Amino acid sequence: MRTASVGVFRVATTGPGDVSGLMAMIGSGAIDPTTILAILGKTEGNGGVNDFTREYAVAALCTALAPELGLSPEAVEQRIAFVMSGGTEGVLSPHITVFTRRQAERPAGMSGKRLSIGMAHTRDFLPEEIGRSAQIMETAKAVTAAMADAGITDPADVHFVQIKCPLLTSDRVEAANARGNKTATTSAYSSMAYSRGASALGVAVALGEIASDVGDDDVLRRYDLFSSVASTSSGIELMHNVIIVLGNSASSASEFEIGHAVMNDAIDAPAVVSALKCVGLGVGLGVAPLATEDRELVNIFAKAEASPDGSVRGFRHTMLEDTDISSTRHARAAVGGLIAGLAGTGAVYVSGGAEHQGPAGGGPVAVIARLS
Repeated sequence: MRTASVGVFRVATTGPGDVSGLMAMIGSGAIDPTTILAILGKTEGNGGVNDFTREYAVAALCTALAPELGLSPEAVEQRIAFVMSGGTEGVLSPHITVFTRRQAERPAGMSGKRLSIGMAHTRDFLPEEIGRSAQIMETAKAVTAAMADAGITDPADVHFVQIKCPLLTSDRVEAANARGNKTATTSAYSSMAYSRGASALGVAVALGEIASDVGDDDVLRRYDLFSSVASTSSGIELMHNVIIVLGNSASSASEFEIGHAVMNDAIDAPAVVSALKCVGLGVGLGVAPLATEDRELVNIFAKAEASPDGSVRGFRHTMLEDTDISSTRHARAAVGGLIAGLAGTGAVYVSGGAEHQGPAGGGPVAVIARLS
């Protein structure tokens, strides 16, 4: 049976422009650059509107990969899905995770479903569509397309959907005004939340987690509506959504497996343990890299946010009231520290801003393990 084999490689970086680790793996033959489908990264920026480490990282990667692929840097960015998440507060360590996909025969003795990956793009959005039903529905269609690209037919086999989505700038708001249209917000920072939230609701619609009649008024208001597997990140560098679906498929020949759980709040350690256990791993408790006799941790992907009601398990938190540090930075540090302590490493992907991504104040957590 002709199938696809997905590879996953976590590579440490010394800065947003550092591509040496990736190029060394390409040079050694560990990674075939022609098979790279997506790169997810954590950069040490502030994760806000003016976080240029994300764009810098993508530019550095595209420039380095261009000669390897015989393409221009611009063409590389169109070929590979790049999702850079700014913010490595606390013990979080900057790194990239490289996903490859190639055709391969599924070994006769291989059993069970294995990691599969699919990718899709939405059309470009008008500024007035960001954070609204147009973004929700276009995202839902793209998630369905990405599932087909991954060879996944059952929504239950989808364990993580990573989306890079746009935000509003003053120029984009003015362009909408010039056409006689109003945007969801005039604040660039608030638009990040609107875009993340609408994108997450699109995932929920595609996977049947919520009804398809969700609309403009539900974004950032109906927090009872959410996806248990969506992870969305806003950036200034695009006007469309890039969708990466990660799940397990019986047609995959990968040596990796993915599973997930849902954190109900920022200190939900049992949910992290559950996500580790669902791929056959235990708790690290300081041991790195986390591994068992036949399984090894590759990476953990999670969302984090300050609970919008201002409390965690009945006790007040001050993350939303701190005018010195953004609440998303507090949340990344808190959740990153919790996960790092359980996994035995700070090189994990924790993204801030979890609007409609898991229950309010919580978020999904996914784990990829390598099977020996």
